[in-house]
Amino acid sequence: MSGAVLAQGTRLTYASYLELDRVLDAQRPRSRGHDEMMFIVVHQIYELWFKLLLHELTGLQERLEAGDSGPALHTLRRGVAVLQVAVDQMDVMDTLTPAQFAGFRHCLGSASGAQSAQFRELEAVLGARDRTALDHYEEGGPERLSIEAAMNRPSVLDSYLRYLSLQGYPVPPEVLRRNPALPFEATQEVREVLVQVNRDDLVPAQVVEGLLDLDQLLQEWRYRHSKMVQRMIGGRRGTGGTSGADHLRATAATAAFPVLWEVRGA
Repeated sequence: MSGAVLAQGTRLTYASYLELDRVLDAQRPRSRGHDEMMFIVVHQIYELWFKLLLHELTGLQERLEAGDSGPALHTLRRGVAVLQVAVDQMDVMDTLTPAQFAGFRHCLGSASGAQSAQFRELEAVLGARDRTALDHYEEGGPERLSIEAAMNRPSVLDSYLRYLSLQGYPVPPEVLRRNPALPFEATQEVREVLVQVNRDDLVPAQVVEGLLDLDQLLQEWRYRHSKMVQRMIGGRRGTGGTSGADHLRATAATAAFPVLWEVRGA
């Protein structure tokens, strides 16, 4: 319960277990616009999904690096299910018209979705190593430190290659020992291993399918996000000085695991 301790003799309830007094008091609209409440709630829920995804991906990496195929697949399926809900949640945001958004947009000030530290951390866990993403965060601040730490740790793909090594596949030792702070560059030897995984079509290939499900859903989320922004503000600049829908569209097709796509059908 986030470190909270109930007083002796206090009965644990649904509300106290979930700390609903804090959760339901966290929505503070800054305008009188009816639609701002929805905007706040949806974005808060996104942050909760991102938190759960980070938790599940940590568990996935632990299970992969231990060679535990069954638990890894189960954790991966849960992560895919969470991300699918996050994509579907965009349907709610699509009900916001330009006029409704204009009714409270001025209250957002310099706040922007591009500042979501958890989403940046999620990208880093999946393998992104774009250090310019850190520019949105204060030097030495907790958000920046969390993203930097994720960029310096092995990614999900690194953990999967270690898993393949435990399953007997000839992953080159230098790949297993690579500096995880650097962008992943697939070698021909790694491609050949992944081709063999696909041809064998065993449990390691099922893990690949789950990773591609994650990757595809993340691309779909980015695309839906870009179209949602376009519906609300068209081609205008976004809040916080961001470039708005144009930038989001440009990144929508960015793959988390490009090498897994490259070897399909080989």
